[in-house]
Amino acid sequence: MAFSEEKTVIVICGPTAAGKTALAIRLARHFDTVIISADSRQCYRELRIGVARPSEEELQAVPHYFIASHSIHENITAAGFADYAREISHEIFKKKKLLILAGGTGLYIKAFTEGLDEIPPADPALRKELTKLYHQHGMEWLREKIREKDPEFYAKGEIKNPQRMLRALEVVETTGKSILSFYNFSPKKMPWKIIKIGLYVEKDILHKNINNRVEEMIKGGLISEARELFPLRHLNALRTVGYVELFDYLEGKITLPEAIEQIKIHTRQFAKRQMTWFRKDKEIAWFNPQEYEKILSYISERLS
Repeated sequence: MAFSEEKTVIVICGPTAAGKTALAIRLARHFDTVIISADSRQCYRELRIGVARPSEEELQAVPHYFIASHSIHENITAAGFADYAREISHEIFKKKKLLILAGGTGLYIKAFTEGLDEIPPADPALRKELTKLYHQHGMEWLREKIREKDPEFYAKGEIKNPQRMLRALEVVETTGKSILSFYNFSPKKMPWKIIKIGLYVEKDILHKNINNRVEEMIKGGLISEARELFPLRHLNALRTVGYVELFDYLEGKITLPEAIEQIKIHTRQFAKRQMTWFRKDKEIAWFNPQEYEKILSYISERLS
């Protein structure tokens, strides 16, 4: 079959533990191309086990970008990812006709494929004042402020993440608008064809995959990794499932079995939120990860 000369990005998305990495590598090898990760945590070089970073064998099988490429001390945003990924894409397309974008961070994928509305820059003085008040009065004060000032974010946003909440409060204080209103994208025409593949796994199987992955992470040294990162637990990059629960264990707030069970529960909840996000995108074609030949056929038809 003859393929079009048009440059193409194949997006592989879906919930955690659905098999995105394995499929992306298989497709990248088939099409002799590379993978750009669209995962907001695997980009941090200090995080390995807790973010299910691809193994060294997998990373050697196919060139990957945005894996262990940044430090947890850097502030990575969806807009920053989109700029990074587009720059890499332009370089790749000088040699290849096709590349794979794979990951579960829906906002990053949307930012890359459609663009983001510009969020107002931070006001250092306001940020300092709000942070001071947060440290004085704590999370309940912050949540109440969010509920009062930005009920939309309170209903839909990350109200367990103080950094995201402070940013939301800062935006609404500055603009009078919810930060979520700036996620009403103004789609920008990308210079490439986009083919979106979503992986769907039955809930009981996905939950089993998640539970097994957590057990493997614990056996693989996640507790030691969390212990090494414990002094840096205040960083936004570490407000992440798998680390937060073990930090609570290391602080003596919960037992280790409780921490492990919470990681499983919170990961399942995270997977549900991912599916809620991706189901809104009508351009995604859904497949079971076992349907490789069907996926390949679907892609090939759209490349011809």
